Amino acid sequence: MITIRPAMINDWESAMALAWRTFQKFEAKEYTQEGVESFLDFISDETLKKMFIKGYYQLFLAVNEFDTIMGMISLREENHISLLFVEEKLHHQGIGSSLIAYASEYVQKSLPVPRLDLTVHAAPTAIPFYEKCGFVPIQEMQEKNGIVYLPMKKEL
Repeated sequence: MITIRPAMINDWESAMALAWRTFQKFEAKEYTQEGVESFLDFISDETLKKMFIKGYYQLFLAVNEFDTIMGMISLREENHISLLFVEEKLHHQGIGSSLIAYASEYVQKSLPVPRLDLTVHAAPTAIPFYEKCGFVPIQEMQEKNGIVYLPMKKEL
C-alpha cells in the first residue's frame, strides 16, 4: 500500500539519494559527463534544500506502510515537475502516475492562484511515460549544461 504525502525536512537526504540512484541506473548513460555532474550538482545544492525548507520548492513522497520512500516528485515555480523518480523495483506499478495525479491536484487546489497545467523537462528515457500520462511536447528537444530534455505540458 502506497501513500503520498508532503516531504518533511528529515526526508530530504533520502529523497535525493533515491533521485541519484535512479538517475544513475536509467538516465546517466544517455548523458555526457557534464550532464551527469550537472544533475548531481542540482540535487546536492544547499540552495535547493533551503528553498524546500522555506516552502518555495515542493517535494511529495510515495511511501509504504513503514514510511519507506518508494517514489518522489518535486515542483518548482508552482507547476513545473523538477524531479520524478520511483524505486527501480517498483516501476510499472502506477506510483509515478499516482505522483503526477497528486501534483496535479495540488497545483489546482492548494496554491493561492490555482494552475491549470503541469510542465516538465522530460528526460529522453521518460518521454513515453509522460506521454502516457497526457503530456505533449511544447518545443523541440533541448540541451543545457549536458542535460538533454524535451519540454512537455499537460493541461489539467
